[in-house]
Amino acid sequence: MPDIGSTDIVLPVKPLAVVFDMDGLLFDTEALYRDAMIRTAAELGHDMPVSLYLDTIGLSAEATRLLLRSRFGDAFDLARFWERASGQFAMMAATELRLKPGVVDLLDLLDGMGLPFAIATSSQHHDVQRNLDGHGLRARFPTVVAYGDYDNGKPHPAPFLTAASRLGVAPQYCLALEDSHNGVRSASSAGMMTVMVPDLLPPTEEMKTLCVGIARCLHEVAAALSDRRT
Repeated sequence: MPDIGSTDIVLPVKPLAVVFDMDGLLFDTEALYRDAMIRTAAELGHDMPVSLYLDTIGLSAEATRLLLRSRFGDAFDLARFWERASGQFAMMAATELRLKPGVVDLLDLLDGMGLPFAIATSSQHHDVQRNLDGHGLRARFPTVVAYGDYDNGKPHPAPFLTAASRLGVAPQYCLALEDSHNGVRSASSAGMMTVMVPDLLPPTEEMKTLCVGIARCLHEVAAALSDRRT
């Protein structure tokens, strides 16, 4: 991981709930999606640079479609692309999908502290359940906000506001954990205490301004929560 500077996390108040992103935060999926999309684009005769894929991270499916169409033109067969890329991803995920370091330890800590938590993701519900089921975590996330549960996707605040509403906790008392720039923008604009845990995207000065801290991994988030028990 590139140098991310200070990882001090300063939580202004004790969180009453935690809202997790999924891809790149709970699961090491972003690299798999990257490889699947770049490979599929090449098979269809298109060059998809890594920079283009990085621009899609944290976006809704619809926003991603618009971005790809602007790059490849109106004649680009999006349906065929998605079908083949999804197939590529599924094959890789069957053997390569991994939990990010510290996930289970953090969930155990939250349970011990009595803090409710949720997922707020741009992915679809069936993708969330597939990932959770693959690691025996479905029962641990009774609250999942996914594509179709809100009118506007990230970077709009709607996904995180919906999660806060379902948890019954005011946004300012929620800790949001994100790996993407668009996700950080979404959580911060929802009024949540936001911590970025970088995956494929390094933090920028904008991210540092929007976050209460940058963490190298979820273990650092757990440490910050332990320090803020009161």
